Amino acid sequence: MTLSRRGLLLGAASVIPAAGLAACSRGPAPLVTPTAVPTTDPVRGQLQATLDGWGANTEKLGVSVRDRRTGALFDWNADFVTNSASMAKVMIVLLALTKARRAGKELSFENYGRASRAIIASENDPADELWEWVGGRDAYTALAAELGLANTRGHADSEFWSWTQTTPADQRQLAELLVNGTDVLHDEDRLYLLELMAKTTSSQTWGVGHDRSSDVRVSMKNGWVQFKSIDDLWGVNSMGYVSGEGRDYVAAIMTRMPTFDEGRDLVDGIGADLFRILEGELSS
Repeated sequence: MTLSRRGLLLGAASVIPAAGLAACSRGPAPLVTPTAVPTTDPVRGQLQATLDGWGANTEKLGVSVRDRRTGALFDWNADFVTNSASMAKVMIVLLALTKARRAGKELSFENYGRASRAIIASENDPADELWEWVGGRDAYTALAAELGLANTRGHADSEFWSWTQTTPADQRQLAELLVNGTDVLHDEDRLYLLELMAKTTSSQTWGVGHDRSSDVRVSMKNGWVQFKSIDDLWGVNSMGYVSGEGRDYVAAIMTRMPTFDEGRDLVDGIGADLFRILEGELSS
């Protein structure tokens, strides 16, 4: 594998425009926002009170975060099972990289390009092409099992990657595996994927990426789609890794809301609060 090939793809894909969103059937309703929590309170208490406040908007919400400075974990309804939407593209790219490496081959130039477009601008066509190439639902479920993601799998009623099911706890764990490493993934592959996730187009950096800046590096992936045939709600999700300005944490936020705007605003509000609160260290 030549590093110049990956470098070319990483640089070129960062200018791809964001994919358009489908129109919602109605405008967003105002969100209930949490009551301000004293910053003198312990970080765990601040997180609990803040998530309890955001939770007034919907029962279909889950959050999982680990502070890598201390190793402490905070879960709020983290076993909430919902559909992945475009957040599944992280696993799809991992599948492609892993398939090529296990075959003793380099991922093709075309598939590197598809991986870049699927992650950076969340394009669906290249994700579809990679999904077919790696083996779809069964391959996805098999890799999730290898990675120890106990509640991540293909959907029993759909072959489509957007319908794959997961939890905030699993997605936080996946972010940890990308950052920390695992015997299942080659280091070069996981670091390449983290680099793609750090180049997410600016219009899609809400949620875990809310405070990305020149001083704060965020490797992340969001997902959003309306599941009309299930409950007519929008699945809106965000997962990733945040480091900088003294912070170092992995997090996942997943919800279902009546409109995309409501879901994005909820996930983005939570992402901003995580960033603010985790200026302090989370203890066990």
